[in-house]
Amino acid sequence: MDILIWSGAAVSFAGLCGLVYCILRVNKARKAGLSDEELREQVKAVMPINLGSLFVSVLGLMLVILGIFLG
Repeated sequence: MDILIWSGAAVSFAGLCGLVYCILRVNKARKAGLSDEELREQVKAVMPINLGSLFVSVLGLMLVILGIFLG
């Protein structure tokens, strides 16, 4: 079950990297001094990546818990 735990940790880490990417991208857009409407468009563009990364992270954590439970 160690392989399940470590693969889940890797998947969760990949999701975390995606979340950090989203944070950095929105922060860069905020500092660019965009208008309110342009900033909203930037956030709308990042939202699917953000939700996908969160989903991948949750799947990784579920794999870790499953590996601990079965191990």
